[in-house]
Amino acid sequence: EPALLDQLGPGLHSGRAMFIHGEPGTGKSYMARRLVRLLPGEVLVPHAILAGGKAVRCFDPSVHSQLAPPGTDPAAAALLLAEGHDPRFVRCRRPCVVTGGELTMERLEVQYDHATHIHQAPIQLLANNGMLVIDDLGRQRMTPMELFNRWIVPLEERRDFLALANGYHFSVPFDVALVFSTNLDPLTLADAAFLRRIGYKIRFAPLSREAYREIWALQCRESGIGFDPALVDFVIYELHARLGVPLLACHPRDLLGLAGDHLRYWGGETLDREVLAWAWQTYFGDFTSDDRTGGDAHTSGRTAS
Repeated sequence: EPALLDQLGPGLHSGRAMFIHGEPGTGKSYMARRLVRLLPGEVLVPHAILAGGKAVRCFDPSVHSQLAPPGTDPAAAALLLAEGHDPRFVRCRRPCVVTGGELTMERLEVQYDHATHIHQAPIQLLANNGMLVIDDLGRQRMTPMELFNRWIVPLEERRDFLALANGYHFSVPFDVALVFSTNLDPLTLADAAFLRRIGYKIRFAPLSREAYREIWALQCRESGIGFDPALVDFVIYELHARLGVPLLACHPRDLLGLAGDHLRYWGGETLDREVLAWAWQTYFGDFTSDDRTGGDAHTSGRTAS
């Protein structure tokens, strides 16, 4: 929705942390992963930094998307000091690191591999000059307040304080667009002191009927299914409205995906209400009704191809 974009745009432009929340399926994770595309320019990522006489590896091919040095002359490409580039740095797109329920406090500190004797940068340092998305907030292996307390000082001072395995402490810039995404109520996760440091609290709400139709039409084109306004009205008024299911951004993709599976299995060519009712019943099961959606469409006696 335009109003939502008008909140996300200034939030990203400001560089301040964002807290996006709303029901599951409203598009929070989808949007968060794509916001990094709006960050302009390219960045230089050091292969490693030296701290206390120890090298901390910063370039990670699984996170950083390397770009070829500009120019065609290999000699010039190897050392472009005038353009801010030399071999100690890797020219990359702005990074985007996404972590969810698997996040632990250890991943926010310098990791030391005893086998290789290599220090590895934490995820926020890998995401420097880019974006760090904490998805599914509240489902990590630590309490939300433990995670928030880790970020209070870096958000305030724009610097992060780390330590090596030998106890040597050092600081690094904290230039990260930090995005928290959660299905839970923010007030149950954070106190006022932390929420004050997050300038943008943005709620992703269920869709309007017009927006739902637009997404349905787009998904039909992507799936190679003919768009029929009567069918999307059937889904909106006969299924969503009658059964009290909110219009979420994920539903057109998921329902049309199941309907396409049904058509391919039975050798059908045309999407109809019967197939959509079957897709609805398969998707929601008995969580929304006791067989009030015409869910017996799959027993209509068709012969599988």
